[in-house]
Amino acid sequence: MAQSYKTAIEFGLVYIPISLHACVKSHDIGFNMLYKKTKQRIKYRKTCENCPANISSDDIVKGYEYQPGKYVTLSDEELEKIKSPKDKSIAIVEFVRQSEIDPIFYDRAFYAAPKGADKAFLLLLKALEEEKMVAIAKTVLGTKEQLVCLRAENGKMILSTLHFSDEIQEAPALKSSQLSKTELDLAKNLIKNMASHFQPEKFKDEYREKVIKAIETKISGEKITAAKKPRAPKNVISLMDALKQSVAETKKSKKA
Repeated sequence: MAQSYKTAIEFGLVYIPISLHACVKSHDIGFNMLYKKTKQRIKYRKTCENCPANISSDDIVKGYEYQPGKYVTLSDEELEKIKSPKDKSIAIVEFVRQSEIDPIFYDRAFYAAPKGADKAFLLLLKALEEEKMVAIAKTVLGTKEQLVCLRAENGKMILSTLHFSDEIQEAPALKSSQLSKTELDLAKNLIKNMASHFQPEKFKDEYREKVIKAIETKISGEKITAAKKPRAPKNVISLMDALKQSVAETKKSKKA
């Protein structure tokens, strides 16, 4: 989905035009692929067995392989034609408690802003906030039907795309192990010692900073030196010892 998108919320007979804006921006460092010997940029050509030398984007269509080597093509106009009016808007289906949605279902998040019908937008926002409910809706984004969740958060409307249940894979089977009460108590104490409040601003992408520093080092003509090795772990011979030492260390840190 694009970084911004125009659509509308359908709430009963209420129609609220909105725009969606991505909540998250990427800070990924982009590397280009270069030919090792000449350091020239690698370019990718669109080609096929019986294609001309140069193919423009206008010459490319979407194709679905329904049999090996056989394709049916669908243009953007044809895909747009099959959308019903409801597919083009965000049609609310039901309201649920947010706690009922397992976080594994969440995908991408967008801020929703009204583009007219401001009073209706604010009414829905306030109602969701005061009832502590979220709206479950369906829409088509691009060529994919999407399940979405609308929630009110600190005076903002946030739309999150959700995975369908058949997209969620089963977790690998967990082997059962016998746990002693002492081990469980130690694990609980370790959790208590490390307990805090989530403050996202205190977490930084440290590896990204190291990559930027490495780039600057190379630009200045210097060599990159290896990172210092971490302190060797203490000789732990059992899970019980590991828990005891961890509890003792975190207890000291908490007091400090």
